[in-house]
Amino acid sequence: MRALPYVKPRDLPDMKTFSATPADIDKKWILIDAEGVVLGRLASIIAMRLRGKHKASFTPNMDMGDNVIVINADKVQVTGKKRDKENYWHTGYPGGIKSRTTGQILEGDHPERVVMQAVKRMLPGNRLSRRQMTNLRVYAGAEHPHEAQSPEVLDVKNKNSKNTRVAY
Repeated sequence: MRALPYVKPRDLPDMKTFSATPADIDKKWILIDAEGVVLGRLASIIAMRLRGKHKASFTPNMDMGDNVIVINADKVQVTGKKRDKENYWHTGYPGGIKSRTTGQILEGDHPERVVMQAVKRMLPGNRLSRRQMTNLRVYAGAEHPHEAQSPEVLDVKNKNSKNTRVAY
């Protein structure tokens, strides 16, 4: 019994995998209000936007994500006992391990660092992710200096009812 040779159907065109080039990249400016939004859900949406995975032309090795502006980062919500969870870091000196709770950081001088760290940990740990993190601007208050870019507002609160949480 002989095997029949493969015959390609004539009516189907040759499909090529699309790979974006720098000329194909179109970056937008996105504004997100973090007031009352759950931190992890907010960070996953921001990470997806920074990488560009929401675009049909997503290419993993290109920086094709949007520029994201986050305001009211000090009013972000955390669920469960995460507000009392300690965050550790090391100063680089012997015995230099330090810690602060998430609540202390949110009430301190730089509450935007909680959002920055959450987004950073949702991206891969490579050079491209470090470059994509420069497209994220987080502000503790409602003011931001990027009005000239006319950012498009992304309403995270109304995307899913689980995205918001009432503080108690």
